[in-house]
Amino acid sequence: MLNILTRKFVFDVDGTLTQSRKVIEKDFAKFFKTFCETNLVYFVTGSDKPKTVEQIGKTIFNSAQLSFNCAGNEVWNKNYLVYSSNWKPDQEIVNYLEILLDESQFPEKTGNHIEFRKGMVNFSIPGRNCSFKQREQYVDWDSKTQERKLFYNKIKDKFDHIDVYIGGETGLDIFKKGFGKSQAISKIRTEKTDIIYYFGDQIFPGGNDYDAAILCDYSINVNSWLDTYNSLLMIREE
Repeated sequence: MLNILTRKFVFDVDGTLTQSRKVIEKDFAKFFKTFCETNLVYFVTGSDKPKTVEQIGKTIFNSAQLSFNCAGNEVWNKNYLVYSSNWKPDQEIVNYLEILLDESQFPEKTGNHIEFRKGMVNFSIPGRNCSFKQREQYVDWDSKTQERKLFYNKIKDKFDHIDVYIGGETGLDIFKKGFGKSQAISKIRTEKTDIIYYFGDQIFPGGNDYDAAILCDYSINVNSWLDTYNSLLMIREE
């Protein structure tokens, strides 16, 4: 008897299905909605459910088999909460993030720099309150100074009981060790015959998609939703 292969498609959201912190493009949303109706789709994102729904819409969100929000520390099946982590960083970690924030020479600091989410914390040097212009300024700053990579190495060297990853355009994501996005893949791969495709914009060592992507059969590193769209067109034609 032949084993039937089951294709499953896993998507990061911010920078993969949408521009960073923005709403999904209308034409792509129409295409992707149809794709979700005919394929097994999963979301694995560092954002919480409200932010994810804000970016991709309720219809697309509910079309997924599961949505692993907060890097899998909160799992949703449409409107049903399947799992929620209660992990929080200890005060020593929070204090150290505040020290790093003071060390940063980036001039535009807008507030909400340490954002607590389910089972994780997001550390943003410009702050989650920054405008899109301020975000672009930090992206340019970080590309020149490699500040996030520096802070990533400092946090990783100081604490051995947490994982830290470079996420999005302005932040670092911190979790209990072993509880980043990779935890989602063991829940998605339910059969030996599953073939898993992972789409993300941070598939590099230290990036928050990397550990999950390397557990999949195919990893597609993208720089925008347009890359994702073009890759899906190619897969659809296989």
